[in-house]
Amino acid sequence: MATKAPSKPQQSETRRDFLYLTAGAFGAVGAASFAWPFIDSMNPAKDTLALATVEVDLSPIQVGQSAKVTWQGKPVFIRHRTPEEIARAEGVDVSALRDKQADADRVEKPEWLVMIGLCTHLGCIPLGQKPTDPKGDFDGWFCPCHGSHYDISGRIRKGPAPKNLAIPPYEFLNDTTLKIG
Repeated sequence: MATKAPSKPQQSETRRDFLYLTAGAFGAVGAASFAWPFIDSMNPAKDTLALATVEVDLSPIQVGQSAKVTWQGKPVFIRHRTPEEIARAEGVDVSALRDKQADADRVEKPEWLVMIGLCTHLGCIPLGQKPTDPKGDFDGWFCPCHGSHYDISGRIRKGPAPKNLAIPPYEFLNDTTLKIG
């Protein structure tokens, strides 16, 4: 029995399939090389990435004092709390709070309170960092714009704010260095 040589239609179909695949591959590479600069432009800028973390030296902050640093364009309040402030924060009945959060859930070390200093009502900056600032009815922070009162743990106690002051991601690198972000 004699074998048949491939007919012309089969050769042209094979060649056509190859040309389609090759043209499609070149088109995909061309589209990807055109789209990549646009997609890459959506990444955060290098100066923004530099602000992603902030290291803070805690050694100058004495017991009972506060400091304010900036992280990602937001004020961050750092409070070195006294034993009395810690006891007061831990003694609050959590069930009576609007945004139920125990003090232990808000701090990594009880003596250090780290929170974002933006009122959760409309984003104002509450007062209470300086010794001369009004502390509100709960001896913590007070937002004079709309009358929100926060306690020494940054929990909302009175006023229109719906939530506690936010806690940023942070960790202690050692006893005197705090890394935020």
